[in-house]
Amino acid sequence: MKPSRPLWLTAELGIASGSLLAIASHLVLRGAGLPADLPLFFGLALGGGPLVWTLAGKACRLEFSSDLLAGLSIVTAVILHEYLAGTLVVLMLSGGQALEGFAVRRASSALLALSKRMPSVAHRKENGTLADLPLDQVRIGDLLVVLPHETCPVDGVVVEGRGSMDESYLTGEPYVLSKSVGSMVLSGAINGEGALTIRAEKAVADSRYAKIMEVMRESEQRRPKLRRLGDQLGAFYTPVAVGIALAAWTVSADPMRFLAVLVVATPCPLLIAIPVAIIGSISLAARRGIIIKDPAVLEKIDTCHTAIFDKTGTLTYGEPHVTEILTDGPFTPDEVLTHVASLERYSRHPLSAAVIKASAAAGLPLREASEVSERAGEGLKGCIGGRKVEVTSRKKCVAGRPETASRMPEVSGGLECVILIDDHYAATIRFRDEPRAEGQAFIRHLRPNHGFRRILLVSGDRESEVRYLATKVGIADVHASQSPEQKLALVREETARDGTVFMGDGINDAPALTAATVGIAFGQASDVTAEAAGVVVLDSSLQRVDEILHIGRRMRRIALESAVGGMLFSVGGMMLAAVGLLPPVAGALAQELIDVLAVINALRASLTPRVLTDY
Repeated sequence: MKPSRPLWLTAELGIASGSLLAIASHLVLRGAGLPADLPLFFGLALGGGPLVWTLAGKACRLEFSSDLLAGLSIVTAVILHEYLAGTLVVLMLSGGQALEGFAVRRASSALLALSKRMPSVAHRKENGTLADLPLDQVRIGDLLVVLPHETCPVDGVVVEGRGSMDESYLTGEPYVLSKSVGSMVLSGAINGEGALTIRAEKAVADSRYAKIMEVMRESEQRRPKLRRLGDQLGAFYTPVAVGIALAAWTVSADPMRFLAVLVVATPCPLLIAIPVAIIGSISLAARRGIIIKDPAVLEKIDTCHTAIFDKTGTLTYGEPHVTEILTDGPFTPDEVLTHVASLERYSRHPLSAAVIKASAAAGLPLREASEVSERAGEGLKGCIGGRKVEVTSRKKCVAGRPETASRMPEVSGGLECVILIDDHYAATIRFRDEPRAEGQAFIRHLRPNHGFRRILLVSGDRESEVRYLATKVGIADVHASQSPEQKLALVREETARDGTVFMGDGINDAPALTAATVGIAFGQASDVTAEAAGVVVLDSSLQRVDEILHIGRRMRRIALESAVGGMLFSVGGMMLAAVGLLPPVAGALAQELIDVLAVINALRASLTPRVLTDY
């Protein structure tokens, strides 16, 4: 079910729409030579009244921000009979708050995306027939049929059928896993071409996918609300403006000077220039294949000092391949590869696809297999052309045949499997999910060029593979075999210390993406990850990550130039108004000129600079 819109956000949208209608009506009436202020009265009463009331409450709590100064500007405009200016301030204030509220609510869309991925019914097998039942009525021990291309409803074990499932959304591993009788399946995995009959091993509420949703919901509830750049500047600017206005009134005993100062102090550089710089940067990023889903990212990314990377699909290409076939005795690499590939096509092992692909690339024909067996913890066994072939691990092989230890190559990083033919050690096959070519240069430049003090590699993969990648790209702080819950806890811990940028591409990364100060999702494979992240890099390129770092820094610099520059000019104008050299009408014109200059400067953020990357 789609999350309902909060009442306060509905009110802000209503005020913004009403103000826009009032301004349009005023312009039409004035162009026709008719009395034109009546629509503005309604706009100020219905929109400005509630806003001023709310901001008055903030003033009573000593919460000084640019919004508060805007409220004072509305009141000042009414007193000065500048009704159009007052209504414009109402429009800017309510529209900005509605936009911010919409961005903050993006996290709830991640939960909607999660729920949409799960089926609403399961197909229970009873007496040879299928009956659909609601997902919450599935019980442990039920026999369920997962049809081709369907999403698996619960965690279970295959009792009938052979096929494959894509579990990359859940495990972070870049592999499609073959499934046969005895194979475990995870809820949320996408079935392949063949129907599978599974026995439910866990209740729906206890399945892996449900647990990720639970973690996601918790992380969303605990997600900190970012303080916006305009509020930070307004916290200083507002007391200064009010202080100057009160001092001018006190010293001169002329209330018109108080009004003149406030008119000049109207915080349009904060209310307009900063949003213009943000929107321009969002447009620039979109042209580079970077989708900014949360505008607050642009304000925060340049202040983050901890970078946290997932491994698969982020720092690697997500495509493991055979790198070496180290044979022993009379066996040749082609002979070993032919036997293993012929057997692996019946396997659920995550590296089977890499072996089959290597065999095809070498032009080796596959042979018929018989007596195929793949029990948990026992490896893959079968007969190929009358020869007994076994695919196992180094640890299991040495445990059963200690004499083979001296004949095996030294342990290296990454993945490997050991091959036995007719009970004799035949070969060790090594695999790599290779790091991206630009990975090392990118990691190396983060500290000196972007001010990152800590760089972490966090992955659900095994220790050896993660350490290998870390060595290749130059990351010392490594956390392997991490579950989504552990990733979330680690990101929370790091975020509590300093601003964090987390980069990942799987559903298991969604909670961590949400908990980080800035979450960057790679690719378009998962709508869940995309909704959880503040930034989506569509082409999975580290260069695009560097570009968003530069876009964020550039946006912040241009926004600060526009806002602070505008405020400095305004302070100068306030000083002139305070000593009586700038009356209210002239002050309003001067402020409009300052606003135009600030907005023109802010528009630079949408222009494509000559260089957007530096590694």
